[in-house]
Amino acid sequence: MKTPRVITISFLFVLLILSGSCKNRAPVSTSLPRSTPEAEGVASAELITFLDSVAAGRHEFHSIMIIRHGKVVAEGWWAPYSRELRHTMYSTSKSFTSTAVGFAVTEKLLSVDDTVISFFPDQLPDTVSPFLAMMTVKDLLTMSAGQVPDPTGRISTSSGDWVKEFLATPVLKEPGTEFLYNSMATFMLSAIVQKVTGEKIADYLRPRLFEPLGIEGYDWEESPGGITSGGWGLRVKTEDMAKFGLLYLQKGMWNGKQIIPAAWIEEATTFKIDQAPGELPEEKAMSDWKQGYCYQFWRCRNNAYRADGAFGQYIIVMPEKDAVVAITCESPDLQDEINLVWDHILPAMKEGPLQEDKETLTVLKERFANLALPVPVEKPDSPLASAISGKSFKIISDHGSQGYFNFRFSGDTCHLSLEMNGEEASIAFGRGRWIESETGFPGPSLLSRPLGFTSHRIAAAYEWKDDSTLVLTARYIESPHSIMFNFTFEADTLIMNMRLSPPPGLDTPQVKAVMEE
Repeated sequence: MKTPRVITISFLFVLLILSGSCKNRAPVSTSLPRSTPEAEGVASAELITFLDSVAAGRHEFHSIMIIRHGKVVAEGWWAPYSRELRHTMYSTSKSFTSTAVGFAVTEKLLSVDDTVISFFPDQLPDTVSPFLAMMTVKDLLTMSAGQVPDPTGRISTSSGDWVKEFLATPVLKEPGTEFLYNSMATFMLSAIVQKVTGEKIADYLRPRLFEPLGIEGYDWEESPGGITSGGWGLRVKTEDMAKFGLLYLQKGMWNGKQIIPAAWIEEATTFKIDQAPGELPEEKAMSDWKQGYCYQFWRCRNNAYRADGAFGQYIIVMPEKDAVVAITCESPDLQDEINLVWDHILPAMKEGPLQEDKETLTVLKERFANLALPVPVEKPDSPLASAISGKSFKIISDHGSQGYFNFRFSGDTCHLSLEMNGEEASIAFGRGRWIESETGFPGPSLLSRPLGFTSHRIAAAYEWKDDSTLVLTARYIESPHSIMFNFTFEADTLIMNMRLSPPPGLDTPQVKAVMEE
């Protein structure tokens, strides 16, 4: 199983996330048809059991949409997440990049057997090794480029030419022979498509994929050189994820038109390489990461396949059940998250229509309509609130940075403002309720410097843990991430601790500030 890298984020970088004002959200795209679970052979009672398991578990679900026989039978968003919001896909983006390759192959602009170096004659290293010369588009698609170790962390944080840096990375294994997860290989697929089409893949896919499926309001990160990142960085809505999965389930057919050849769908989603060739069969049987890798899709148990992103962003396609499950989540255990699908949603799908069960269906609809993540507890403000309201706290730093925290309490709202090295930022936190706003500063990410996004939506709330401890929570509601600020006040001194999620419980160094007269 691929292991997410630790989030890195500087103190100044995190402090500068606090800014902005509300803006209009992206429009909701054309909807899929809806039906009831029983009409499509899905037992509402078993979906309620699924929701019970989610509520009792350790996974923070943000949304789910279940499609059966081409119709949405269940859907829900855990507030403050909502249907009109996009969500960071992380590596689920890879399956969209694979689709762009499929369109380019269909249009005879490239072949999966083309060598990678043939596309970039001006960006090659001085010496092209035999293994680099052998590397093909198919090797990139199947995560078998032969580079060891995976160069993604090094290259993705560079401000240089990512293509050139990838090609300069030693290829130590014969391409096509060994699986090693490599997000920069997917970036290279994006670069190749851009090379042969003259368009970024986000633009190339617009008339071929996004417009036919009614996918609107998406965006996608880019490299410093202006190439779509490919292996990560796409943001779409939950229903867009479901549409993409349904297109694949329907073998490329959409509204009576063959959008992409069925032969490519078959090629892209069937076993290509074994991720763990030496693993015992009984151990493989328990893992959805050891069923084989395709063209930027993962094979699953139960003869399914999926697009898969960090922290549990899934588009699971189940051909034998004629079903798709789309999930956005912040999960500490990706296998356990998928197990919830196999344990509850899969067995809920029966062979034919079920008898109508109005009472259970009413309960199910109410449960989905009222999904919500815990909000910081609404407690009366500490007596300290009035004492610090309007006061500035000067940050004490060993690194030469200068700045101030300022708190202002008004009714049930805490306004936190920051001035740091000439930059100013502020955000409003609701007492026991979420206040949504928008910031131009990025929050935590698997990659240390996400590129290409200019705005990020936040839902923010606060509570007083005790009379001297103020906790502020900011959720980045178009991503899996959140930040919790813990301010402890002692006389005229403030101590700030910050926790990033995910990964759960990643604490940053303490920051100290002193109240100014």
